[in-house]
Amino acid sequence: MLNRAIMALAASVTALTAAPAAYAADLLPPIVQPEPLPVPPSFGGWYLRGDIGITNQGVDDLHNAVLDSAASWEYVNDPSFDSGGLVNVGVGYQFNSWARVDLTGQYRGKTSFHAFDRYDTNGNGYLPTDTDNGTNQYTAMKSEWLFLANAYFDLGTWNGISPYVGAGIGASRNTIHGITDINDRTGGGGYGGEHSEWNLAWALHAGVAYQMTQNLAIDLGYSYVSLGDASSGDIVDFNGNSTIYNPAEFEDLYSHDIKLGMRYTFGGPSMPAMPSYGEPAYGAPVAAAY
Repeated sequence: MLNRAIMALAASVTALTAAPAAYAADLLPPIVQPEPLPVPPSFGGWYLRGDIGITNQGVDDLHNAVLDSAASWEYVNDPSFDSGGLVNVGVGYQFNSWARVDLTGQYRGKTSFHAFDRYDTNGNGYLPTDTDNGTNQYTAMKSEWLFLANAYFDLGTWNGISPYVGAGIGASRNTIHGITDINDRTGGGGYGGEHSEWNLAWALHAGVAYQMTQNLAIDLGYSYVSLGDASSGDIVDFNGNSTIYNPAEFEDLYSHDIKLGMRYTFGGPSMPAMPSYGEPAYGAPVAAAY
């Protein structure tokens, strides 16, 4: 009888101590994981850029007033320039994920110019025995300072790569660093001194940029540039004489440029920021039912 009483008392004590623990566990609220809070994309604002590149230049025509009186005239070797180097710097502003503008200044290094033509003064053809025929072998050097205001449109970003297109307008200071004209047929020739002039310039751009870091992008681009006209000083003979004012006139200069550069953006990334999370939320307590 005594043993039964002791066992009943132990069972009662166990039930009384376990019930509050179970009840307390039922009262603990579940933890709810919050959803990421939406974060608007962060755009960098002001940026600096620097580029180096190669120019591949051309000219539509080379004119000299002396040849206006010739009965016929033609190029044997068309006017052409050697490739040259360029250095470009600028400052710009990115408005959003697809639009940005910048102002650039560019020095386009000296490039060599070559052309060879022949002319006939009396119109009887280019006969070997005609003494009225002549030739002009031109050599010259040219360089430019180019200043442009540019606008670009980024076409999207995939794995950090952003293709873009753009256009620019500005001015170019074109300099002819002297020109030499040798007439092999007549044994004559002449030279013109250095001359510089400002011209309206414009450009079309296309390329791709790769976002290396949140602030630094690598830019590989192509530009078609229209540089306007240029001319040498007055061409005189080797005695310094000239019967008319006849500079060599380079009409409609243009260039196909390839550039590699960097853009450094201040004040923040040009890529979307990482999402942030709110404070953990707790559900309402659940009461135990017995």
